[in-house]
Amino acid sequence: MVLEGNPEVGSPRTSDLQHPGNKGSCVLSSGEGAQPDEEPIKYGELIVLGCCEEGGEETEAGPRARGCYNGCLASGDKGRRRSRLALSRRPHANGVKPDVMHHISTPLVSKALSNRGQHSISYTLSRSHSVIVEYTHDSDTDMFQIGRSTENMIDFVVTDTSPGGGAAEGPSAQSTISRYACRILCARRPPYTARIYAAGFDASSNIFLGERAAKWRTPDGLMDGLTTNGVLVMHPAGGFSEDSAPGVWREISVCGNVYTLRDSRSAQQRGKLVEDESNVLQDGSLIDLCGATLLWRTPAGLLRAPTLKQLEAQRQEANAARPQCPVGLSTLAFPSPARGRTAPDKQQPWVYVRCGHVHGYHGWGCRRERGPQERECPLCRLVGPYVPLWLGQEAGLCLDPGPPSHAFAPCGHVCSEKTARYWAQTPLPHGTHAFHAACPFCGAWLTGEHGCVRLIFQGPLD
Repeated sequence: MVLEGNPEVGSPRTSDLQHPGNKGSCVLSSGEGAQPDEEPIKYGELIVLGCCEEGGEETEAGPRARGCYNGCLASGDKGRRRSRLALSRRPHANGVKPDVMHHISTPLVSKALSNRGQHSISYTLSRSHSVIVEYTHDSDTDMFQIGRSTENMIDFVVTDTSPGGGAAEGPSAQSTISRYACRILCARRPPYTARIYAAGFDASSNIFLGERAAKWRTPDGLMDGLTTNGVLVMHPAGGFSEDSAPGVWREISVCGNVYTLRDSRSAQQRGKLVEDESNVLQDGSLIDLCGATLLWRTPAGLLRAPTLKQLEAQRQEANAARPQCPVGLSTLAFPSPARGRTAPDKQQPWVYVRCGHVHGYHGWGCRRERGPQERECPLCRLVGPYVPLWLGQEAGLCLDPGPPSHAFAPCGHVCSEKTARYWAQTPLPHGTHAFHAACPFCGAWLTGEHGCVRLIFQGPLD
């Protein structure tokens, strides 16, 4: 059955492939050399974009409550299915690396892969010919698997995030995310480099690339391939900081090589190899799984991000300024996140997203002929959506701890100017070949010339 064995199949780019974890949790503890009361060594955190669904849709009777899930999933963070996951060093290394490559007859693949203790990747080249790459234990790396499957080998269960906020749930929602979408491989020693690879090992410890999947033999005689809908990555230019700019979207292969995008998401023809880029995750790297987009934050990057205490202090400072509705002259105040998932209250600030003028809620100025949420601003007469303002509560999405001065249009999520402008300039993949800028807090597609607006508050008359 085995026609060829090549123990030198490993390469610098492919030798870090990993074994899936046996147990998934939101924070995996450190084992080697760590005391019981010590903090585990953290590799980084993954944050799901657009996982909150904030309220304030308007009806004939006034504002209607919607689920306010700012910083968590609509159904709540439960176990391995949550809005963010901290990856920490495991008690014991669970990595695997390429060992031997075999050429076999395709009908014999299932027999060759019957050993669940043997990790492998199977490339089906034709009905009669397959290539199997076996993997051996690697004591220098940890692996974390991400996908739609709820099986134990998946550390982070991710579901589709629909445009406009919220996760697509229920049996009628057809997911485009792979059950075993990707794997992240972290070095157990400094500098704790994290690498991303397309596809993950299933319950049988195998990865299958069928006859129709994009696959090829590399110049050095090895195998590589792409998953059906692909795993796309974008590294920000200048890091994830105040000076950041969006980078270029690339596709990551099963062996961790970097390619330009295919003509469409599931095309069989791969893009061109990008030799001067790598699959190493950086602070602010975006990972798109064709249905959900994740943000990677490093421990150093999170130290620069605002804390929840800082966000709360900013909310209290904004309310202490006693902004007023310029027409109703009522005092406005951002609600506390601890208030719960309810409809906007009487003091909730609302904004005309075309001009940025902030008011209290009122029921006049409607332009129903132009849309259910179209209103005419009484100050400047611009007509556009009129929505409640909500402070963004996922601190990891913020580039800086600046004051909440801008809101995304048309959803009304509030953050700092630099955070708003960065996300408004960042196109996120959608469908087979489309890209749209979206609010990172709720996933709503951004509209208008800039995608965000500067908020114009009126101070107290006294």
